[in-house]
Order: sequence, then structure tokens, then C-alpha cells
Amino acid sequence: QVRLVESGGGLVQPGGSLRLSCRASGSLRSMGWYRQAPGNEREQVAIMLGGITTNIAGSVKGRFTISRDNADNTVYLQMNNLKPEDTAVYYCYGQQGDFGNLRDYWGQGTQVTVSS
Repeated sequence: QVRLVESGGGLVQPGGSLRLSCRASGSLRSMGWYRQAPGNEREQVAIMLGGITTNIAGSVKGRFTISRDNADNTVYLQMNNLKPEDTAVYYCYGQQGDFGNLRDYWGQGTQVTVSS
């Protein structure tokens, strides 16, 4: 099993920035971020396959940047120009294996609150 641990959440004012980090206990094919606000479904924010950003949500494009440090099994989410609607629990996501033998992993979540 691979464990994912997020950090970097907190309370910021609108227009502020946060940098989320997620360190995995092993190497993963894909890593990324989802978020979930109370009462809402979990939504995908950004995903990297290897070193390539394969998906990024339209609601955060131009404001959020995903990156990876493969040597340290860590994925980051740089969040700029934060808006109140970005408030959610952010979950780190990882996947290993190939088709026919895929395994998904989730972190415990870190709270991001954007409020004045």
C-alpha cells in the first residue's frame, strides 16, 4: 500500500495564495488533487501523469499550477488568486499500476478556507 499525506491548507483572504504538498510513501504513475465542499461531490482539480499535466479544471486554470518532485514522491498544488468558491477539503490522489491492474490512493484531506 501507498500512503499519501497532505499539508499546506489553511485560512487565507481572497486573492491570497497557498501551496499544498502531498508526499507519497512510494512511486506513483499519476498524482493529483481533488476537492470537495460540504454537500457537494468530489471534483477533480488537476492530475499529472508522470511529468505531464493531463487534466486541470476550468475553474482553476490560470490560477492553480500542479507540479511533481518524482525523486521525493511529492506533488504540489500552487494556488494563486484564491476565491471564496475555492473553499473545500483538498484531497491528494495517486494511482499506480497499468490497465487491468490499477490501484487508487487517497490522502486524508486538508482544509482550504478562503474568506475575508
